[in-house]
Amino acid sequence: MRHAMGFVLALLLSAAIYLGGGWSVARLIHANGHGLIGMSGALTLAALGGTGLLIGILLAAPPVSPIATGLPGLALLGWTGLMVVRTSEALRLIPMHNLQASAGIHTMLLSGVLGLLGAVLIVPLFVPSRWRRREVAEDFYAPDEAELVH
Repeated sequence: MRHAMGFVLALLLSAAIYLGGGWSVARLIHANGHGLIGMSGALTLAALGGTGLLIGILLAAPPVSPIATGLPGLALLGWTGLMVVRTSEALRLIPMHNLQASAGIHTMLLSGVLGLLGAVLIVPLFVPSRWRRREVAEDFYAPDEAELVH
């Protein structure tokens, strides 16, 4: 069940990277030195920070299945590898070209940021303790009868 929930979280993380990260990077690039003053800039930074916070929580939280970050990470690494071999094919695979987020993903793909992010996201796949279920700790210590006699 934990890994099935990890799969759902992987889909949510992928959407957050594409929509939140891609949109905010596109907005940062198109600021053209005007800065990020005002509500528009705050919204851009909130989207970027929220995406980063979600990535950090999914990477660091021990109860979260490594699938939650591993699947998006492997997809980003594969996409970056395709970009190295066949750039036009990798750029053609950017979904929803009419969204502003696709411009940010385009920039992150060409600059190698998505490859770096993919390498970070696969780290929990190699931590053995993340694959095991955690045992529930007892709320209190209850001595057994042998200890009560002494």
